[in-house]
Amino acid sequence: MLWKVVFWGVFFLLLILSVKERTRQLKYREKDWESIGETRSSPLSKALANLIGVAGGIYLSLMIMITFLEVDLPKSIQVGGISLEPLAVISIILAVIHPYLYLVIDSWKKV
Repeated sequence: MLWKVVFWGVFFLLLILSVKERTRQLKYREKDWESIGETRSSPLSKALANLIGVAGGIYLSLMIMITFLEVDLPKSIQVGGISLEPLAVISIILAVIHPYLYLVIDSWKKV
């Protein structure tokens, strides 16, 4: 029972850190070009939408690759007592580490 709490705690901590890094990167890259009278979405909502969009794109790419290669995957895996689809787990994990990979690539470009 304790390992489930630790696992999910670590997962949500990494998810929060990923969204925080995405928010920081969006603030850094984005200029305030919107006019004063228009509504603006917050950096947090943009970061969450970016996280979901990246995870969805990775999921679709993996699904196409698995279908093309005709690889047999299990229908579900048990993670912390919850049954999840393997491709969804992989896509969420890759989406969470994506902003940090982006930082590494940016640091290589500067060198």
